[in-house]
Amino acid sequence: MIGLVIVSVFVLAALFAPWLATHAPTDQDFMAAMQPPSAAHWLGTDSFGQDMYSRLLHGARSALWIGFASVALGLVGGVALGLLAGLRGGRTEWFVMRVVDGLLAFPELIMAMAFMAIFGLGLSNVVYALGLSFVGPFARMVRADVLQVKGRPYVEAARLMGVPGRDIVLRHVLPNIASPILIQAGMRVSIAILLGSGLSFLGLGVVPPTPDWGLMISEGRGFITMAPWISGIPGLALAILLVGLNLFAEGLRDALDPRTRQD
Repeated sequence: MIGLVIVSVFVLAALFAPWLATHAPTDQDFMAAMQPPSAAHWLGTDSFGQDMYSRLLHGARSALWIGFASVALGLVGGVALGLLAGLRGGRTEWFVMRVVDGLLAFPELIMAMAFMAIFGLGLSNVVYALGLSFVGPFARMVRADVLQVKGRPYVEAARLMGVPGRDIVLRHVLPNIASPILIQAGMRVSIAILLGSGLSFLGLGVVPPTPDWGLMISEGRGFITMAPWISGIPGLALAILLVGLNLFAEGLRDALDPRTRQD
């Protein structure tokens, strides 16, 4: 419940950022650089004189977009590969799983960094890079679940009765593996947001002047003693959002996983 409330607050703030912001997030006023929180700038300004409150709100949009969009891409690709490997078997399964093993051979951050170095920086490429890095974990999990489900008597009976493969997948396989997929997706969103912020912090993600929390933390690290709010405020927002997402994912797991309900 607490996680849902926290996530809902951030989602609403991101959706209504253009109306809640007091300044344009990219407007610069060097005469007002590094001002502390005041009536004119509720959360102060950064080294370029940009309003921190407005950039924080618009930065939430970037963070949530990276989190949900990259997980959605990884989920679609992973489910497709996992279903293909689990249902086809044989050489198809062997080939697909070797591709998945190749994706899993590299840590997600390293793979994303390599992708960004090859294809360039920007918000869209961050989403694609993280989405690609999530395909492997989803594919391996889905394949394992499919292998369990397709051996059950009612699936075998449907196959013997001549039910088309597509109908078996839609009616019997997917409904039975939906819960672990949703649980895994919920847990991956917070990882995606953290990795996206990490890429921006390292200069391999979102590029200025686009508002991004990782970028804001990086820009303020040189002024941590003079203007701690530049890094501290987006860092605190990121921490609160990650806690909220993790609490929400745990609640989702408790609701959908019968093993936790029995405990």
